[in-house]
Amino acid sequence: MSDNQNLLAEQRRALILDEVRRRGGVRVNELTRKLNVSDMTVRRDLDALARQGVVEKVHGGAVPVAEASTHEPGFEAKSSLELLAKEDIARAAATMAVPGSAIALSGGTTTYALAQHLLDVPDLTVVTNSVRVADVFHTAQRTDPAGAPRPGAATVVLTGGVRTPSDSLVGPVADQAIRSLHFDVLFLGVHGISVEAGLSTPNLAEAETNRRFVRSARRVVVVADHTKWGTVGLSSFARLDEVDTLVTDAGLTDDARAEMSEHLPGLVVAGEDADAGADA
Repeated sequence: MSDNQNLLAEQRRALILDEVRRRGGVRVNELTRKLNVSDMTVRRDLDALARQGVVEKVHGGAVPVAEASTHEPGFEAKSSLELLAKEDIARAAATMAVPGSAIALSGGTTTYALAQHLLDVPDLTVVTNSVRVADVFHTAQRTDPAGAPRPGAATVVLTGGVRTPSDSLVGPVADQAIRSLHFDVLFLGVHGISVEAGLSTPNLAEAETNRRFVRSARRVVVVADHTKWGTVGLSSFARLDEVDTLVTDAGLTDDARAEMSEHLPGLVVAGEDADAGADA
């Protein structure tokens, strides 16, 4: 982050927030050097971020707001966040779905966005534990004026299970359903991703269901916007080396990209990689 004097305030604050989350805290004098702005500008930015509840000001700098590792926001709360990023990610990830293949979609708002882009991929078999994702495909089928299934419409298998705040079905019933299946590609949404914790979630039952998904997939594609980097939930369910491709958005900092590239076989930055999904 250098020579950023002309950045808009929103862009500058996004860079500051990424730096705080990545490093676990920053000092004002470090930010003034990296951003090439005055102390007063940095302090105003930190005040604004503190009012948003995303950082906590401390003497000489700021640290991330400590969010309980067991906190799980509901679907509606998450659906309004990072909308453009999720749309870019969904568009890029959809190119990785091959017509006629068997795919799995986990729960989450990013996989929900992805489902809408998969409607035009013919003859998919879709296994999901997301009530919202299943509804996307079922609603599309009902839009046929004659009431007949659309040619090439996806065959959807919805696992049973106990419903979470994010409208995912988890637990022994879901785990048993997934255990006997095999997927060409798993599209996996996550609560958090980091080098140390891998992929994580605040919900213990969801962690086990996600483990089953990962074990049943020939290829694992994680769809996660840049805010998930550095977030750690209560339970880890997969290591980074179990992920084949991470599809994220352009909000990811250069430092985070470099760190991810060291630990992930494939990194797609949606909106920037012209050949996103070309290796699918």
